[in-house]
Amino acid sequence: MTFRKEPPYKHGSIGHSAVVLVNLGTPDAPTRSAVRRYLKEFLSDPRVVEIPRAIWWCILNLIILPFRSGQSAAKYATIWTPQGSPLKVHTQAQAKLLDAALSERGHTDVRVVMAMRYGSPSLPEVLSQLKVDGVERVAVLPAYPQYSGTTTGSIYDAVFEHYRKVRNLPELRLIRNYHDHEAYINALRLSVEAHWEAHGRPDKLVLSFHGVPKRTLMLGDPYHCECMKTGRLLAAALKLTPDQYMVTFQSRFGKAEWLQPYTAPTIAQLGRDGVARVDVLCPGFTSDCLETLEEISMEVRHDFEQAGGKEFHYIPCLNDSPAWIAAMAEIAESQLIGWPTQLVPAQREARASDARTARQAALQLGAQD
Repeated sequence: MTFRKEPPYKHGSIGHSAVVLVNLGTPDAPTRSAVRRYLKEFLSDPRVVEIPRAIWWCILNLIILPFRSGQSAAKYATIWTPQGSPLKVHTQAQAKLLDAALSERGHTDVRVVMAMRYGSPSLPEVLSQLKVDGVERVAVLPAYPQYSGTTTGSIYDAVFEHYRKVRNLPELRLIRNYHDHEAYINALRLSVEAHWEAHGRPDKLVLSFHGVPKRTLMLGDPYHCECMKTGRLLAAALKLTPDQYMVTFQSRFGKAEWLQPYTAPTIAQLGRDGVARVDVLCPGFTSDCLETLEEISMEVRHDFEQAGGKEFHYIPCLNDSPAWIAAMAEIAESQLIGWPTQLVPAQREARASDARTARQAALQLGAQD
């Protein structure tokens, strides 16, 4: 194995800490070529699609990419903002606000950076830059509250693959999930209650999570169970009865059976059944994106209204809401225990003084700087 070249070592340097907020990713632009690059990287991940590689290569490169790239680009164009992709804009804001929140909690010696599992800024690029910047302690915070091998597991793969070729490894901590974290549930509750206070209550609240193939559940993936638990906890926090809410799964792809009930046909059926108003929240997405803004707020809304539904409300993701930023800080803080992130000025100066002394001693003994 060939290890990556290490950055120049500086005697007496002080190691830093960082939290890396990792989201799924997004194309760089709402164009066919940019979407094709993104989809190729995303759908080539064996964690995402568990089909024999030779068969899937043909399907992906001969069918999906040539035909779906343009269709997806048109959909991205409907939600694109002057600042760029909503997912990237929201994740950037979250990282900046989380950095400030941790500082307010006394963690002045830790920085927060954003990375994407697919697209840019890529996770390997961000981890490499942290090493150049002297970061020796890294906590990885996935933007996925519910664990799945297709999402969080893929982030772990990318982290391990990157560090497999690094000689001088940092101390590493990985956050697995927070689907039942009290602060996360509370942030969801406050979001729903604020919407209801402004717009009234629905006849049915639908909690729509991103779908995965049913076989992943049969093979031991805990995602379905964690989504259901999030739904139960949020319903309890909102004091809802079982007939006032339901959990569904969206974004089905291909012909295989996925987790059910499916969001789009279920909500259309509610319209046909005479349910006048439906509110939809997507708790598994912490940032609004194509799947929430276009699929739910546009496509599913249209299906519901065409089926006879009178009023459809999409409740935005947590995005940069104060309660969510506070929840992220609490979740991240649990991984910082024991790290020197809460140093007072006197402690920082003492560390700097020790570093200068160590550097001088090393140079006197003949070390090269």
